[in-house]
Amino acid sequence: MDGSWRVGVEVGGTFTDLVARDGAQVKVSKVPSVPSRPEEGAFAAIEAAGIPLSAIADLVHGSTVATNAVLERKGALTALLATEGFGDVLLVQRQDRPRIFQLRYAKPQPVVQRRDVFEVPERTLSDGTKVRSLDMAAVAPSLAAFLAVRPYQAVAICLLNAYADPSHEEALAGWLRDHRPDLHVSCSSEVSREFREYERASTTALSAYVQPVIERYLARFEERLQRGGFAGRFSIMQSNGGRLPAAAIRRNAITALFSGPAGGVTGAVRMAALSGYRNLITLDMGGTSTDVCLVRDGQPVVTAGTVVDGLPVRTPVVDIASVGAGGGSIVWSDTGGMLHVGPRSAGAEPGPACYGRGGELPTITDAHVVRGSIRPQSFLGGRMPLDAAASRRAFKEIAEQFKVDVQQMADDAIRIADANVVRAVQLISTSLGEDPRDYVLVPFGGAGPLHAARIAEELGIDTVLIPADAGVLSAFGLVASDFTQYEVLTRRIRVDAAAPEKVREVFAAQRSNVEMRFESLGVTARCRYTLTLLMRFVGQAFELDVAVPVESLPKLDEGELRKAFLAAHEQVYFSRGGAADKPLEIVGFRLGASAPEIMDSPRRAQPRDETPLGSTEIYEWRQHRRCSVASRGQLAVRGELHGPLLVEDETATIHVPQGWSARNDDAGNLVLQRKNGS
Repeated sequence: MDGSWRVGVEVGGTFTDLVARDGAQVKVSKVPSVPSRPEEGAFAAIEAAGIPLSAIADLVHGSTVATNAVLERKGALTALLATEGFGDVLLVQRQDRPRIFQLRYAKPQPVVQRRDVFEVPERTLSDGTKVRSLDMAAVAPSLAAFLAVRPYQAVAICLLNAYADPSHEEALAGWLRDHRPDLHVSCSSEVSREFREYERASTTALSAYVQPVIERYLARFEERLQRGGFAGRFSIMQSNGGRLPAAAIRRNAITALFSGPAGGVTGAVRMAALSGYRNLITLDMGGTSTDVCLVRDGQPVVTAGTVVDGLPVRTPVVDIASVGAGGGSIVWSDTGGMLHVGPRSAGAEPGPACYGRGGELPTITDAHVVRGSIRPQSFLGGRMPLDAAASRRAFKEIAEQFKVDVQQMADDAIRIADANVVRAVQLISTSLGEDPRDYVLVPFGGAGPLHAARIAEELGIDTVLIPADAGVLSAFGLVASDFTQYEVLTRRIRVDAAAPEKVREVFAAQRSNVEMRFESLGVTARCRYTLTLLMRFVGQAFELDVAVPVESLPKLDEGELRKAFLAAHEQVYFSRGGAADKPLEIVGFRLGASAPEIMDSPRRAQPRDETPLGSTEIYEWRQHRRCSVASRGQLAVRGELHGPLLVEDETATIHVPQGWSARNDDAGNLVLQRKNGS
């Protein structure tokens, strides 16, 4: 059978989601994840959609395999090769202390132990000058002996200032590939060619640590695909919001660390654009966490790096803030009697109590069942009935502890979850000089549409846009994503009359490198480019991201560079840093290149439903509220409906509170609008 389906499969902590498209035909599926073998959930989702593997032309996959390997410390035994005298780089870390009031604070544990560090006699200065050349013939015997002591699976190479001249790293990697081809090798000059030794070493070590895990996972996945007759294109989602062929991820798995959340942002951007919205705050509330992201003018904010389990990862990522407030997040109280939601989650196994898989602890999903905002008989379109009695039992003990009714306890838990999400949104908006009221909130994931309106009220947002099939939007984002690469480089340039020409030279070299890599991967589409300069006042320790439109490069001058930096400084710090004539410098370049994929909306025509609206009762804010119940098909018939209202579809339930209205727009998105003063 000739492949014609384009399929996105995203493995989450609780559910595995699929969206498939073949022309005008769209299929979705949602099945429980299998944490111990994530690929089982992926293939179960494909089977549930009824699509033969031989019929798939394009398969894009996102999962938490790399993230879980770090969080659970289940990566490969990894050795680190560092410059002599700098073997403690992963232990010394930085002097900053993220939790300054925690008396027993301990630095995060690196994934490479000190005994697994081999110090290499070499030295390169920050300008690339060699003050101690590497004698590979002299180093080889001791390196071979070191690697023979323990059963290493991977080697990370991070030499001092290798971002300026990687030749010593390349020599070590070449020797390893010749003499120890069984080892996975990661070089800092290939993973993160930037200054700041600790961040670069951490990123390289993490890349090597997860590389064999990803390799084994992809091997199992591809073997299963091959057995099923798959002959299409297989790609993996990256943390930066774009995908790459699986072969490229094998060489640099660290770029796929946060592939699932990034896919959701991509899907939200595509769907919101159909309704004419380009300034968004995305809200992905799944089973274990909630991820929020700011999107300006149709482009998600991409940052230079992130942190996983306290360890820095210096690779471009969609700027997502996460909190432990998902449907499976456990509701609990501390020894002081304070109520909390998350970060611990019931996950997929055993899951919330209402799933009937052995879960006994109260979760946010159980809270919705108890208070009535999830109707047990309608969950996932009625395909997965829930046990309401089990949810009430789960909340009984904690309700008695607080001396309240179980419905009040459930409602309080939901309000705390909302507050946690509001703080996360403020982290990526108001704390960065952005007013949330200027944005449209786009919720998705299984629980996002249930919480969105109340979260929007707290933030002063009047418009909420809920995409079609919101519960599986992350899967759509995978298959709708572009092929994307980033080229990052540290290079210090003083901002003066000669700086613009140097910027153009670096851009041209980076563009050539990216195009060659795309060609080697078989990606031939014409690329779109973004250029971000890392700039600062001379003498400062840290820099700001300054976007420079690629089309403006031919006419770029010193004045435009200075103006762009001062505008960025004012937005973040509410000042222009004093005198406008202070000397500036560029310290880095981040070039993004995307080869566009043509993928329209996965919208399915909603059947018109002429039946009368249903009704139910919700307990909210310490009172019982009569609430209408509608499908999207009923909305299509009646036009605009007003809250309190529950809108149910196959992948998510949408809560429209009193004071809000809901309507389907021409793009198939559901638009919630808040009345003035409500």
